[in-house]
Amino acid sequence: MHLWYIGNTSVRSAMRLRDGLVALAASPLQGNLRGKDGDLAFRNLLGERGIVSLGDDDTYSVGRKWRSALNKLGFLYPKVESGSGLTQAEVGPMDSITPNGRRLINSESVPAMQECFLRALAAQYIEIAKPDGEVILFSPLKHTLKVLLKLEAVTGEASASFIEMALFIQTTTSQDSIDQLAEDIASFRKERRAAESVKRFDSGHYDRAAEALKKTGQTFRDYADCNQRYLKATGLIQSKGRGIILIPEKRLFAELLADDQTVPRTELERYTVLCNGAALPTDERGAALEVLNDLRRKAGAMGIAFEAAERPPGGPADIAVLRHELEDLIFKRKEILYAGQQAGQWLEICEYMDLIAARGERRKFEDFEICVPRTEAPAYLEWVLWRAFLALGQLANKPYEARRFKIDQDFLPVGTAPGNGPDLIMEFSDFVIAVEVTLTESSRQEAVEGEPVRRHVADLMMRYADRNKPVYGLFIANRIDSNTAETFRIGAWYTKDDQRLSLTIVPMTLSQFRCFLKAHFEAGRASPEAVRRLLIKCAEYRPACEGPEWKRNIDQTVTEAVSTACPSFKNMLLF
Repeated sequence: MHLWYIGNTSVRSAMRLRDGLVALAASPLQGNLRGKDGDLAFRNLLGERGIVSLGDDDTYSVGRKWRSALNKLGFLYPKVESGSGLTQAEVGPMDSITPNGRRLINSESVPAMQECFLRALAAQYIEIAKPDGEVILFSPLKHTLKVLLKLEAVTGEASASFIEMALFIQTTTSQDSIDQLAEDIASFRKERRAAESVKRFDSGHYDRAAEALKKTGQTFRDYADCNQRYLKATGLIQSKGRGIILIPEKRLFAELLADDQTVPRTELERYTVLCNGAALPTDERGAALEVLNDLRRKAGAMGIAFEAAERPPGGPADIAVLRHELEDLIFKRKEILYAGQQAGQWLEICEYMDLIAARGERRKFEDFEICVPRTEAPAYLEWVLWRAFLALGQLANKPYEARRFKIDQDFLPVGTAPGNGPDLIMEFSDFVIAVEVTLTESSRQEAVEGEPVRRHVADLMMRYADRNKPVYGLFIANRIDSNTAETFRIGAWYTKDDQRLSLTIVPMTLSQFRCFLKAHFEAGRASPEAVRRLLIKCAEYRPACEGPEWKRNIDQTVTEAVSTACPSFKNMLLF
């Protein structure tokens, strides 16, 4: 039994590695990330860019762990160990950005980022010592794909639960029988279903595995969580509950990759493939066409027409363009279906809002756990407001047009919205709501948000002027600074030709909006129009008061709207 992991258990959000690379590329630190000074400098760089939260860290381990993850995945040239028979010059300048690292930096779309991680994980091999002393190279990605595909053949679904990843997949390698492993998992599922107490059943299995490998049960859980996150970064796998499942339209691609038995023949080839990214089946024209045609059949079954596929394909690069276009159409169709599900998930949406307002990271909700990684809280705040408006329904624009941040195959946020527009543009039949969010507090809030928010709302007002759609701004934060409230109370913006625009931007705390949303869903009165009425009512108080008083008026207005919609909420504390 072997226990393996792909990245670094301290850097679990794989997509954040790109942020670290971007920061490193713009700094003078490349190639100087080791020793006390290097660890400290990289740690501070990551903290200054908001990529990590810096606490007490006397050993500067943050910098070390990020460097280790980037080395391990081939985004930075790793250190050549003594005794390898190679020189550092043959591999590349230690801790400098590799070709695949540059490719990741230059990736602007989520699919492009996922391809970089796919090439990285397909190139990653772990050394496994056999009982006879022979050392073999083992690919965690290919092994996982083989197990999922075999489970599909045995059980009908290419999925594995979290505990199955923890106790079976990540404790086995290519030296183990995949057939036997699939049978063991199927037997485990049967026993678990029959167990009087699933909790005791799981705990006992974790304890026995921990004893066998002289680890703790939590180590198995930590590794499984980390491994699943990195596997999902490839775009081949998505979440199923707490576990994983192959994305159906990527099945053929996964099968071709799993069948690839290519292993680096020399240590130099191993380093070269790792740093440049592995070749993929679709780099060859025949396989690329096979995957494209399979994808087209799946799209057709979903009712998606793809005329571009009629174009005569050229080489693998041209076919890849067609494949990515079709994958985008399929994902947009899935996103529309996802949007339609949000009205039934309003309780979960409110729970996420409460978690962010409480500055928490995770909590139990129903029979699963919701999580907001601390360093990703700004992205999750945008995401949960997007979900809230999707739940309200009646959008005139598409869900992917309403958000300006990227999402992954699980519809989770990948970073925050860029700064050249509102976070969300929610268009309805006869009005538009521009949503802006921040976790910034104190007087810095007005300095950071005051000008951009007004400019964004003004730009939208001019864009929608010919359609006679009024634009309202909704500004959400955990706490509204009085200086911010005063700026939005005045609500003025001058265009380049000195035309004065009167803006309606209402600042509101996340807790206030959550209470409003929950009360209206409880009462069956949730709608975009209810939000618009709230914004208009709040704005009516602006002429007769100043910032601090306006905040109190907004609070009172929300309280009245909540108690009117749902009397049982009458005494609810909004702050």
